[in-house]
Amino acid sequence: MKHKKKKKLFILFILLLLIGAGVAAAFIFLNKDDTKKTISDIIPIKEKEPEVKIVDLKSKSRPIAVMINNHNDARRVQSGLSEAYMVYEIIAEGGVTRYMALFKDVNPERIGSVRSSRHYFLDYALENDAVYVHWGWSPQAQSDIKTLKINNINGLTYEGKYFYRYNPYSIAVEHTGFTDMEKIKSAMEKLNYRDTTDKGVLLDYSAKSIDLTKYGEVEDANTVTITYSGYVTNKYVYDEENKVYNRFANNKEQIDMNTNKQLTVKNIIVYEVANSTISGDYKNRQTIDNIGKGEGYYISEGKASKITWEKTSREGKTIYKYENGDKLVVNDGNTFIQIMPTTGKLVIE
Repeated sequence: MKHKKKKKLFILFILLLLIGAGVAAAFIFLNKDDTKKTISDIIPIKEKEPEVKIVDLKSKSRPIAVMINNHNDARRVQSGLSEAYMVYEIIAEGGVTRYMALFKDVNPERIGSVRSSRHYFLDYALENDAVYVHWGWSPQAQSDIKTLKINNINGLTYEGKYFYRYNPYSIAVEHTGFTDMEKIKSAMEKLNYRDTTDKGVLLDYSAKSIDLTKYGEVEDANTVTITYSGYVTNKYVYDEENKVYNRFANNKEQIDMNTNKQLTVKNIIVYEVANSTISGDYKNRQTIDNIGKGEGYYISEGKASKITWEKTSREGKTIYKYENGDKLVVNDGNTFIQIMPTTGKLVIE
């Protein structure tokens, strides 16, 4: 009798050791009926939760925001957009748009072409606590960079050191300014800019596919067309197999010259803000009414859901919410934030 008790205690001891070490179903024991069972038959093994891949949520690295040229002639040399975790697109003068691409813990071999600053892009650099990289500026941006104490790196000052010219297609010189992450980090060190942040990333991400029907009405979004002006129309076409959107600019595939592949996008956030020409500006530069709130759409994995947005100050983070009031959570992947004019047009099909 004592021998049987010792045997049971020994088996229990071994079982506890195996559980403590995290050993799963490869080991077996015999119960009183001599039936073989694995540990996972007795104690379910919890599967490891998937992790977000687009950014390292534990990383304290400070984001880098780079102004990217979106002129028709410049699209041939656009480089690095495929490695940006988030891109803002906003109207500029003449009906063209510009991008501000955000990078974090990546090292694109070439970024550009880098273009000049417009003051309202500073609001989005601030909400991401990003170092701001540009080549030139408008008078309004120049003033605001100084007033708001924006950590900036300007190609006008550092051409030949942290920026360079690259012109494989003999295009106009204003479309040929580039940099790379190594040069940006060297500039940050030289200028004594902080390279860490405690503010986290702007958006909340889900490693698991999001069921948008939990948050409000949902419509199909296999093709999304966003017209900013007679000069710029974007189109997203859903790739059901890979669960991303292929991106087109003015009906042409948008190619990243670094990869020679078409840009793909996981998440699209789109909403309207009013824009107007700055009084007395001889180049007809624009300003936008982006401090406030409104409605828009979150689009991902072939579906579109209505959302709201609110930005209470230039440095404050834009808060996005689902139709039911819950804070927006986006699928794991890159995001294009399309801030379009009220005179533009959005078609979701």
